[in-house]
Parts: sequence; C-alpha cells; structure tokens
Amino acid sequence: MSACIFKLFSYSYRILIQKAIFGFRSNQVKIQFMQKIIKREKSAELFEEAKQYFPGGVNSPVRAFKSVSGPPLFIKKGDSCILTDEDDNQYVDFCCSWGPLILGHNNPRVREFVIETVKDGTSFGTPTKLGNQLGKLILDNNKYIEKLRFVSSGTEAVMSALRLARGVTGKNKVIKFEGCYHGHVDSLLVKAGSGLATFGVSTSAGIPESFAKETIVIPLDDRAALSAALEKYASETACVIIEPIPANNGLLLQDKEFLQFLRDECTKHNVLLIFDEVISGFRVGFEGAAGYYGIQPDIITYGKIIGGGMPVGAYGASKEIMSHIAPDGAVYQAGTLSANPVAMAAGYATLQQLLLPNFYENLNHTTKLFAKVIQDFAEKMGWEITVPNIGSIFWLNFSKERITRADQIQAEGMEKFKVLHHELLQRGVYLGPSGYEVGFISAAHDNDSLVKALTALQESLEIVYK
Repeated sequence: MSACIFKLFSYSYRILIQKAIFGFRSNQVKIQFMQKIIKREKSAELFEEAKQYFPGGVNSPVRAFKSVSGPPLFIKKGDSCILTDEDDNQYVDFCCSWGPLILGHNNPRVREFVIETVKDGTSFGTPTKLGNQLGKLILDNNKYIEKLRFVSSGTEAVMSALRLARGVTGKNKVIKFEGCYHGHVDSLLVKAGSGLATFGVSTSAGIPESFAKETIVIPLDDRAALSAALEKYASETACVIIEPIPANNGLLLQDKEFLQFLRDECTKHNVLLIFDEVISGFRVGFEGAAGYYGIQPDIITYGKIIGGGMPVGAYGASKEIMSHIAPDGAVYQAGTLSANPVAMAAGYATLQQLLLPNFYENLNHTTKLFAKVIQDFAEKMGWEITVPNIGSIFWLNFSKERITRADQIQAEGMEKFKVLHHELLQRGVYLGPSGYEVGFISAAHDNDSLVKALTALQESLEIVYK
C-alpha cells in the first residue's frame, strides 16, 4: 500500500469508518455492498468432483468448510485484497492464503520476478544465485540468526529444527505447549494428558505411542508447569518449542515476561529454545517475534511470508548450532526442491518490499485501527466480543475475557462464528473457515475494502446477536 494511502488512514479513514459504523451508512461513503445471496453452484459442483480425487474433497482439512456452512469456495483469481470464486463472487480477503500474502494477491513485483525467473527454468536441483540473494537479505536484516537452511514448508522447517535440537544435545524429549500448533510433525501432533506436566497423547491416528511419549505437553502461560517439567525432565529434554505468538488456535497473546521466563528457564536447565515463527516471522516485523519481544531463541523456524506465496520454509540459528547440519555435521536433512529458484524469486521480491521505510509501522497501525473500530462497536452494542491483535494479525474472540490459553476458548463462540462466517460471505467478506483461525491485514487492503468489511461485520454481528 502506498505511503499516501497510509497517510489517508490517519484522518480520512477515521471519518470513513465512523460514517460506515456509527450511523452514517454506505450511501454517504459511496461504497456498494453485495446485497444478493451469493450462489456457490460451481463451487459445489467442483467440490463434489473433488471428493472423487481427494480425501474429503480437499488437500488440507480446514478447507472443507466443516466448521462453517455450505461447500468450500473454489477460488479462481486473487488480485490485491480481492478473491474471485468460480461463481464470480468477489470477497475482501482476510485469510491471505493463511498468512503468506502480506502484500496481497498477485503483487506486481512478485509476479513479474517469478515470471522472469520461470523463463530460465523451474528447478535445477543445484545451488542458485537467487538462493544466495534471499539468504543474504534475511541474514543481513535479522540479528537473531547467523545461518539458515531453506526447506519447502513450515512443517518441514519444524521437523528439521527438532532433529537439529536432538542432534546438538544428544537428548530426545521435547516440551511443547497446549494450544500451539507446529504442523503435522508426528511428535508434535499431540495434546496434553492429565496432570501438571504430562506426556503427550496423539491427536491423530498413525502416530506411534512411542513418538508421543517423547513429547511433554504443558499449558501456556503457566510458569509452575514449565518449571516442574524442566526440573523433572531437563536431563532428557532436547528443546522447548513454542509459538511466541500463538496464532493457530485463536490468538493467544503471551506476556513478554512469560516468554522471558521461558528463555531464562531453558538457559538455566541447558535446554534449547525453539521459536516457531511460521506465522509470526516477517509478519509482526522483519525479525518476527524474536525482534518484537527482544528475546533470543536458540533456533527459529519460518514459513508462509518467507516464500511470498510459494512453498518455502526455513530454519536458522547460530553458526555453531547450524554447523551440526549435513554436510558440515552429522544431522542429516535434505530436500529435492529446497531453495527452488522460483520460490526464492517470490520470497526475494516480497521481502525486499517489507524493508521499505515504515512498511510495518503503517501496516500495524492500520490493523490496530481496524480492530479498534470492531471493538468499539461491540462495546457500544453491549456484545461480548474482543479483538486481540498484534502486528497485522487479528482475531475475533467471542468473550470479554483475555484469552491466553486454548482451554479458555468457549465452544459457544464457535457457533456464533459459524453464523458470522455465513453472513460475511453474503456481504463479500472472506475469513478463514474456522473460528479458531486468525485474520490478516495485508498492504493491499485499502480504505474502501476496509470500510466495506467493517460495515459487513456490523451487519453480520447484528444478525449473530439478534
């Protein structure tokens, strides 16, 4: 989004949202809203066909719309902050491909650099200059890592980081937190058993019990549980892994003091600390949550934004820790498409733009204002809604309570979200199809799209609470 548009937010945008939300309706702000009930006939047909090819008709479970209503949308085009589905319905998009598209859809500089790169080939299975360029760009602007290794997804980055931690320490167990999701890694796809600090219980078929038993699960925001786990198991534990900004099961914002306590306890007990920054990396700032909180983890994992819309992940650490990775060390990790040149091009073109002056300040300010308008309107109406937000991430929480742990999320809120999601679709606004998922603001969200979304939220919430 251009600097001039961001300046507009400071004054005109406030006026627009006041008009749109507090009584002056869309005829005064000259924005057209979709009044018709959208049809999903082509999406429905494609979904029925897809069921013949893929389990549940999808290639990732949440896409099946099981938590909301109707068939999933089949999208044929994305441009700026707008999605167009196969029925030609258009939506202001706050899912942003689950987070990677911080610049919005079809960003011209990313698109052009990808096309230019594809002209020379799509994959070589060799090192490329583009890999060097992206690696240098990241390391030159992130003091929390000294070397990194590119992979093809966030899950692969986490899996590799765990192996690295075990290889460095010679220990096997992992401590994770209930409510943090780290991809579909066997030893991390677990939930807590009973007790203060418990061995994990698998949440998926196909995971051997012996794998889950190597994982200890404790509650978030619980210093006693963390201390108890480390006191008892530190001699067997390779690492503690956490989303420093937990954003896969609601937005469970932790106090900096808890994260610093975690860092101090890991240091005290000689256990490595892994920050899973697949979502927060490059989202709350170029240095991610590590930079936002000023806390140095031992290993950091990345994904999503780092690939600019292409499948890319990475993990990084100090030179000393990364020296354990093959071919320098004994921890083996490889990938046919790691640092694929097309993916490197998309990542490079994206991250270059994130380093422009005031990029994060402007985007984060916009998100804070967007969330505040929703919060203010909910309070005016007496609805139990809060909108926690950080950087350009926000979440609709159907409670007045601050939520820091997954077990505090009320099931009734998910029923409200189901109605809200349906009503928003009718008004041309798309959120991820689960009330546990966060929303994202991109640099492509302009005044008109945000005012439209805010008005649609007002109308939809009135139906939810009628």
